[in-house]
Amino acid sequence: MPSQQAPIPSGFGMRSTADEVMQGVDLTGKTAVVTGGYSGLGRETVRALAAAGAKVFVAARRPQTAASDLTGVEVAAILPLDLSEPDSIAAFAVALAKATPRLDILINNAAVMANALTRDARGFESQFATNHLGHFQMTALLWPLIKAAGDGARVVSLSSIGHARGGVNFEDPHFHHRPYEKWSAYGQAKSANALFAVHLDRLGEPFGIRAFAVHPGGIRTPLQRHLTMQEQVAMGWYDAQGQLNPGFKTVEQGAATSVWCATSPMLVGKGGVYCEDCDIAALWHDGLAPFSGVRPHAIDPAQAATLWAASEAMTGIEFAA
Repeated sequence: MPSQQAPIPSGFGMRSTADEVMQGVDLTGKTAVVTGGYSGLGRETVRALAAAGAKVFVAARRPQTAASDLTGVEVAAILPLDLSEPDSIAAFAVALAKATPRLDILINNAAVMANALTRDARGFESQFATNHLGHFQMTALLWPLIKAAGDGARVVSLSSIGHARGGVNFEDPHFHHRPYEKWSAYGQAKSANALFAVHLDRLGEPFGIRAFAVHPGGIRTPLQRHLTMQEQVAMGWYDAQGQLNPGFKTVEQGAATSVWCATSPMLVGKGGVYCEDCDIAALWHDGLAPFSGVRPHAIDPAQAATLWAASEAMTGIEFAA
């Protein structure tokens, strides 16, 4: 059954690092995949999992750049993956199946944020297509490997507090009939990432496979590459002198919730929840800080089921659940 959307509490917090939450965790014999695992949070996530003994495969849109950026980190392989290209996703799934018979940990980390309107070859809006549909198709194709890992396997879907900007517009998710607004598109995609974890957990729970959504926190990473400094100052991420908001996390702190969800024994028997600061997040309510907690629309089972059916129709891919 889905877990209650309420803190455990875990004993960790906003400033906990990936190494701290991984202390005592032994992943020897486990296989993991991290999408976008060579930049920002992804690289730190890969490093922490590999340091605990996991065999980590990195899915990378730019494999040569990934090889350079991962210097000093022991990985099993770097496999090409462009989440906006269905053929690339299919090829990645085939390559991974040849390399490993099972997948214990899948961290859907790669993302784009607040870019100008672009579309993939199918005409789908790029943030929704890359952040959600690409990971949906990939996870469906990797499902046999995840089921082969069986009881204890976990899928982590990187969402964001950006989900608070709005839910999925099922009438026009790709902005064909409404004006494009980059932050609305990002909020929709991040809500989709959270809803994905809700329904995937429902499908996986009978097999002991659990799914979690993660808000990593505010972190300075290449994810902000589409934003000007002026925009970031206006949002309070930097002050007028260019100093980073002290509320932001380090990359080591930002990766902590992902690896906590992927490995923590505290989460055995739990799933289908949105997590932040190395704990299950509180359900947002009046009086809670605006940049914390999860909004009800992002964990609603009915919306999750609707999104699932729509995603299968858009991608032409069905989960063999």
